[in-house]
Amino acid sequence: MITDISFKNINKLAIPALIAGISEPILSLTDAAIVGNISFNATESLAAVGIVTTFLSMLIWVLGQTRSAISSIVSQYVGANKIEKIKNLPAQAIFIITSLSVLIILATYPFASSIFKLYNASDLILNYCVDYYKIRVFGFPFTLFTMGVFGAFRGLQNTYYPMIIAIIGAVLNIILDVILVYGIPNFIPALNIKGAAYASVFSQFIMALLSAYFLLKKTIIPLKLNFPFNKEINRFILMILNLFIRTIALNVTLYFASAFATSYGAKYIAAYTIAINLWFLGAFILDGYASAGNILSGKMLGGKEYDVLIKLSSKLVKYGVILGVINALIGAVFYFPIGTIFTNEPEVLSAFYEVFFIILLMQPLCAITFIFDGMFKGMGKMKYLRNILLFSTFLIFLPILFWLDYLDYKLYAIFIALTVWIIARGIPLIIKFRKIYMPLTKKH
Repeated sequence: MITDISFKNINKLAIPALIAGISEPILSLTDAAIVGNISFNATESLAAVGIVTTFLSMLIWVLGQTRSAISSIVSQYVGANKIEKIKNLPAQAIFIITSLSVLIILATYPFASSIFKLYNASDLILNYCVDYYKIRVFGFPFTLFTMGVFGAFRGLQNTYYPMIIAIIGAVLNIILDVILVYGIPNFIPALNIKGAAYASVFSQFIMALLSAYFLLKKTIIPLKLNFPFNKEINRFILMILNLFIRTIALNVTLYFASAFATSYGAKYIAAYTIAINLWFLGAFILDGYASAGNILSGKMLGGKEYDVLIKLSSKLVKYGVILGVINALIGAVFYFPIGTIFTNEPEVLSAFYEVFFIILLMQPLCAITFIFDGMFKGMGKMKYLRNILLFSTFLIFLPILFWLDYLDYKLYAIFIALTVWIIARGIPLIIKFRKIYMPLTKKH
């Protein structure tokens, strides 16, 4: 049976994936918006949220690649009509990754202060970073568990339940943020930045519970751990290792961006926090179509539908670019009101407005890169993705960043380097994709 790649079917996967995907940046944006408006030390608190979010994003992205690996293997078995053979793989994969997350908590918790000094945090900002991290990090295993379950759902061509879970988590986080950060007079004391951390952890815990419930009730995938390991576990681990190296490179980019912004002073790291979280939000919105590519391409590869795979890439790029342009236009229309959602500090707003237009211009470029990135993950081509990230980070992003920083471009240096980095990631993927799969359409 040929896979349906109609606009309706693509959106049936893409739109729920889009909504589910923005839950993580919404958690961080909510923390930033609420904390950025507290009554004292708002700029320092906002800066601390930005620094810790950058570090936590690194950890989540490194280990959260489980989702892509599980999705890739499951979808290929769905395409080949052999899903029974890998039913026990998701539980084994989730066990491995959540166990690693506990080890990371044990390894980082005692050294939180030293870690955030590496991001150039000092004095009050450093104290706030440590306070926020030492609470927020306990949500890490719950997040990874949820991402692993989302990977199983994606492999089964289902993005509906992850969307429901993500919506509940995001709404709960917003409500708890307001209550715990600002407090309720005579009932709950204002916990300020610590309140934002508690809100995130509780929301992540509830999302993990819901993930387990829906997977067990709505799919044939069990969560009971059994041995021996599935025969695909070696391929899963190899995928994870390649994605691990790739994500380290990705987070080298984010580390240097955050460290340089922090070195410019409190107003710049606060402005960078707003800008980079809005970039993450745009990226996750665009990731809806990348997720559809991830889900469908794995199934098509399993079913050897190469001609449909080529058509899918063209359709997804068209839809993604249109969505990227819409993102940019919405950002342009609300250019100045957006900044005031996060802070009322004139110096922070001024620094943010100077670079926000670059983020908007990046949106269509991000769409193309993310879509091909998602398709390569779906097809299990993790080694090539690893090599592209290493190339674009160490030979493109870092040289441009250091050069423009030397010229004293400040936040311009960071966001111009990020734009070129996105282009350097996308072009090789397009070339490689067409080189591999165009000839296969003639053979089938």
